[in-house]
Amino acid sequence: MRVPCAVLIALGLIAGCAAAPLRPSPVAPAAAGAGLGARAATLASGLIGTPYRYGGRSRAGLDCSGLVFYVYRELGLAVPRTAAEQRAAAVPVAAEALRPGDLVFFYTPEDHVGVYLGNSEFVHAPASGRPVERARLDSPFFILGFAGGGRLAGP
Repeated sequence: MRVPCAVLIALGLIAGCAAAPLRPSPVAPAAAGAGLGARAATLASGLIGTPYRYGGRSRAGLDCSGLVFYVYRELGLAVPRTAAEQRAAAVPVAAEALRPGDLVFFYTPEDHVGVYLGNSEFVHAPASGRPVERARLDSPFFILGFAGGGRLAGP
């Protein structure tokens, strides 16, 4: 279901004004033997603050799908470049079964993707003028736009 853009923008503004500040989630540093998802979540968390750049796929600047592309490339997994292609390549995962490193997809109203951290938090590259940041799945903006979760298969 697609939600009109004006509704999503209004809810996003309301959520931004009313939301409590985010605290870092307890994502443990990736150990050498940690699974792909845990390592992806840790790497994505380390990119918070990276500038947004449309089409970006490096530490110099990232867009949403470029964030996923970069994280998984660093971990040795080739993934498609766009959010829609990443969604098609991922194995669907129900919201209640999400694990760190899974992908979370949204229509905001365009295709959008982030890397799930756990505890309803994820990392994403939101838009021009805003750096990579942590957000919550249970914020009104993302609840309405949630399109599903997905898991990438490791090498």
